Amino acid sequence: MTVRAYVFIETVPGKPAQVADAAAKLPGVKMAHAVTGSYDVIAFIEAESVTALGEFISTHIHRLPGVLKTTTNVVVG
Repeated sequence: MTVRAYVFIETVPGKPAQVADAAAKLPGVKMAHAVTGSYDVIAFIEAESVTALGEFISTHIHRLPGVLKTTTNVVVG
C-alpha cells in the first residue's frame, strides 16, 4: 500500500528555493514548494511503506544542503 505524506522542512536562511528545487527532483517526491510561515519548504512524498518513507527522509531529504529539520505528517484518508 502506498504511503503518502507531507514533509515540512526548515532550512538555513536563504536556502528554501534551492532545497525545494533539489527535493522536487528526488524520486517519490510529487511536489516541493518554498513557502512562507512556520516552515520553509513543504514536500508531498509517496513511498511503499512507513518504513520506506522514514528511510527516504533520513537518507535523502535530511542530506540536502541547507536542511535543518523536518516534520512529517502521514496522510490518513
